[in-house]
Amino acid sequence: MRLGRVGPKGQETPVLIDSAGKPRDLSGITSDLTAEALAEGLLDRLRVLDPESLPTLDLPDGRYGPCVANVGKIICVGLNYTDHAAEVGLPLPAEPTIFMKGCRPTGANDPVRLPRDAAKGDWEVELGIVIGKGGMYVSEDAADEHIAGYCLFNDLTERSFQMEHGGQWTKGKSFPGFALMGPWLVTRDELGDPQALGIWLEVNGHRYQDGTTSNLVFGVRQIVSYLSQFYALEPGDLIVTGTPAGVGLGHKPPVFLKPGDTIRLGIDGLGEQEQQVFAWEG
Repeated sequence: MRLGRVGPKGQETPVLIDSAGKPRDLSGITSDLTAEALAEGLLDRLRVLDPESLPTLDLPDGRYGPCVANVGKIICVGLNYTDHAAEVGLPLPAEPTIFMKGCRPTGANDPVRLPRDAAKGDWEVELGIVIGKGGMYVSEDAADEHIAGYCLFNDLTERSFQMEHGGQWTKGKSFPGFALMGPWLVTRDELGDPQALGIWLEVNGHRYQDGTTSNLVFGVRQIVSYLSQFYALEPGDLIVTGTPAGVGLGHKPPVFLKPGDTIRLGIDGLGEQEQQVFAWEG
């Protein structure tokens, strides 16, 4: 299944995307696609529905909000592609490199505003894992049981905040609007193998990232199991799994975002995003 949330910010309607790409209204089944709904077995209820029985929904503004409302923790894995670690000149980690992202997810195509005096805004296309069943000390063999599905994610970063203000990654990752999620939550059965997907990103029509999730250093099951040793995973948590080579910082000379830029990105089976970049106002 492909599930999403459409409409103005704060007024999104939950939808199921049918085989023809039409959004079907789920508001008669659930008030929203929330962590609580996932925990209460929403996906099992939806699997037995005939999508044709659901009303179609017009999208007057075409906006997709974050594909899960009220996301809990955003846990990020750094340096998790072999080619990305090489481009930034860092060794492959012996264990997953973990940090947190301290902003709320925004919609797939929502505008991006760079921080005041931003100098080194950067992009990172990533595969997101949405947790559907909580737990701790999850084995790799059982990890799939805890995954509701997957989504596309743009992990934007202000590199000057990340690298030049005490070396703390989180402060470079947490500016409002730096967590673009969706358009869809795609369930495990719909997506297939999450480690055999094309993954790409363009800025102003130039393809900077063009990789494959087969280059993950630590795979999906490994990541879920590993994190559950340190965190109580909960329904609605989002794990973003790292980015392939081609970030702006990795180019010589580096290339960074500026107002007026257009970002496009996608992952096979998970849809695409497009964002316009603006200067901070206020």
